[in-house]
Amino acid sequence: QVQLVESGGGLVQTGDSLRLSCAASGLTFSNYAMGWFRQAPAKEREFVATINWSGGYTDYADSVKGRFTISRDNAKKTVYLQMNSLKLEDTAVYYCAARETTAVVTSVPRRYDYWGQGTQVTVSS
Repeated sequence: QVQLVESGGGLVQTGDSLRLSCAASGLTFSNYAMGWFRQAPAKEREFVATINWSGGYTDYADSVKGRFTISRDNAKKTVYLQMNSLKLEDTAVYYCAARETTAVVTSVPRRYDYWGQGTQVTVSS
């Protein structure tokens, strides 16, 4: 049974940093591209960042480029999202997702095979 468990969310102030983690189990982690998505109240789920199976390729939404960094540790079966210079508009539930591929990564949510339960990130002024 595949499980993705996010952690590290919380309440922070604008300009602060947070690091989210997503621990995977029940899958061969290195066969999967990983992604982070987020969903704010009354909004659709949106792409944040993705990383290929080896960590050698990453992609980001324009809104987080230069502030967020996605990384992975295949030995620990964990993907991370380092979030710096947080803004009010970063407030959302953050989800990690896994897509079984060692080829092209994608920002399209429906192309991911597994999802975590989400972790809340709230940025206040």
